[in-house]
Amino acid sequence: MADPSSYRPRPGEIPDSPGVYRFRDEHRRVIYVGKAKSLRQRLANYFQDLANLHPRTRSMVTTAASVEWTVVSTEVEALQLEYSWIKEYDPRFNVKYRDDKSYPYLAVTMNEEFPRVQVMRGHKKKGVRYFGPYAHAWAIRDTVDLLLRVFPVRTCSAGVFKNAERTGRPCLLGYIGKCSAPCVGRISPEDHYELAEEFCDFMAGRTGTYLRRLEKQMAEASDEMEYERAARLRDDVGALKKAMEKNAVVLADATDADLIAVAEDELEAAVQIFHVRGGRVRGQRGWVTDKVEEITTGALVEHALQQLYGEETGDSVPKEVLVPALPDPVEPVQEWLTVRRGANVSLRIPQRGDKKALMETVQRNAQQALVLHKTKRASDLTTRSRALEEIADALDLDSAPLRIECYDISHLQGDDVVASMVVFEDGLQRKNEYRRFQIKGFAGQDDVRSMHEVITRRFRRYLAEKEKSGEWAGTEDTPVDGTPAGASLTGEDDGVIGGPKDDDGRPRKFAYPPQLVVVDGGRPQVAAARRALDELGIDDIAVCGLAKRLEEVWVPGEEDPVVLPRSSEGLYLLQRVRDEAHRFAITYQRAKRAKRLRSGPLDEVPGLGETRKQALIKHFGSVRRLRAATIEQIQEVPGIGRKTAETIAVALARSAPAAPAVNTATGEIIEEEEPDTTGGSSGESVSAGLPDDRRGQET
Repeated sequence: MADPSSYRPRPGEIPDSPGVYRFRDEHRRVIYVGKAKSLRQRLANYFQDLANLHPRTRSMVTTAASVEWTVVSTEVEALQLEYSWIKEYDPRFNVKYRDDKSYPYLAVTMNEEFPRVQVMRGHKKKGVRYFGPYAHAWAIRDTVDLLLRVFPVRTCSAGVFKNAERTGRPCLLGYIGKCSAPCVGRISPEDHYELAEEFCDFMAGRTGTYLRRLEKQMAEASDEMEYERAARLRDDVGALKKAMEKNAVVLADATDADLIAVAEDELEAAVQIFHVRGGRVRGQRGWVTDKVEEITTGALVEHALQQLYGEETGDSVPKEVLVPALPDPVEPVQEWLTVRRGANVSLRIPQRGDKKALMETVQRNAQQALVLHKTKRASDLTTRSRALEEIADALDLDSAPLRIECYDISHLQGDDVVASMVVFEDGLQRKNEYRRFQIKGFAGQDDVRSMHEVITRRFRRYLAEKEKSGEWAGTEDTPVDGTPAGASLTGEDDGVIGGPKDDDGRPRKFAYPPQLVVVDGGRPQVAAARRALDELGIDDIAVCGLAKRLEEVWVPGEEDPVVLPRSSEGLYLLQRVRDEAHRFAITYQRAKRAKRLRSGPLDEVPGLGETRKQALIKHFGSVRRLRAATIEQIQEVPGIGRKTAETIAVALARSAPAAPAVNTATGEIIEEEEPDTTGGSSGESVSAGLPDDRRGQET
């Protein structure tokens, strides 16, 4: 525990101006980011008597080992920089809202020639109109199904669209009138785009004008005795009204607003957001967070606004944002929202009328969300704690293994040998810390040797990280497996799923050691893992293995396994960890195998990218015809010069089959047509036609 006075800046060193500050721990990891109107006044609050500080603030300043700051011109710039650094460094003591689900949106791809209506989740894409979020995907599909009668916009995928375009036959929706069938030319691109814009206008709340127009057309058709057309228009009006009834009017003045409510206690806070567009509730979402710092309701609202609108621009930021408490000061936040929207945004607390009544409803939802979260977490936490305690007792550990890493080897009959590493902390998955490895120390099938190589490489990196941060002065230069220290684990960015990070306060790849290493296997694999750790001089990490056959737990140096009861929570947790490692390894192995099988002769041409490969195959129809082409014919393909054409011709000549295949029964020469894809192999493998259980076992 550090003494804050040891890194307190000297008097007069801190500027009296707006800025953003960062606290770092002894390993230079950023643990807290904050902003201030006056850096001098704000930072002085952290360096007072520890007894006067809030317990969470006291924990932060005693964990920190240094503080630094960046001066900016305005408070709005400070707000923007604080948001960017929190996203970049993910500091442990900052409030971070956890979204309780991935919310679906109704999306219209206005960036395509024929816009498509679909359900989308995740990050928003440029050129796509979004409506929502909705609580359930089925709610979107119900609404779309009603609206397609009136707005028959395309909803099919690109594959279905191209297939219909090729065959000249629309899908079922085209036959029943719920798609205008642009795939077969029933509607022009311009008219279909206008139809999609009308769909967006209706979803945006501009419903009255369109309904009145339909009702007028219905009356005119009836007067002209076109009763079938009038009946269709009547049904269209009914479908639109039914779709509108799914979202009740809550604000009579067609308001566009977001309402944010906060429910909190000493330890946690829950946030609920209602999205109101055109006076109707169009979506709802909720977040929860641990209160890892002393924080007011206004500050919680400010963090929620940053997370909600930090990546949004334009109409995604509404004209009105109603909150239970205003940030202090409120002006920079309101100016920041105005910049994001490009027009004035009103940030205020509702005082009376329909908006206050709706805010009370949002507040009740926030209270219920907090109660539900606490009930679930209490149950989960109790179960996880019991599981970790049972594992600690069974393996005779000094304390519960809060961080568990599990390793598995996967291959297909000795080919494409890979390994996986999955991480569980406090009994929960940490997917951003998963890692994957290619086995490169040797060729062939040897799970024990593979396990030794993977454990060696992973923990050599751990020792290197310790040495880099100054925690340990090691002398490990010569790898056990012959791989240079610090060399790539996979040859492709270390196989790190979450992407590389540096050591400037950001999480590093292998910096944190586990309390327990679990391997998928029995005594040989456990012995190999233990031997690898011993060779590196690591003796404070426990090792065990979980054998699939009888679910026995093996520990190093023991003749007999540890048998946990089948009803044991500890055994269930170990099984979850092992199964997750197995899933992750097989996924990677299958992807590598598929990539290898898809490779073709064009992949060997240096500097030839996917675009030009596609152009070559489209021009010639197949690799076989391309191989037979002259250099001048190859040059006819756009983007292919003479030098590239010569390189392609040489590469294809080298990869040409030595002799044609012959049917021994008839004496017939078999023409082996190469696939019309850029990465196809010249024929299916022998095992491709065999049943799955005869192709070789994936381990």
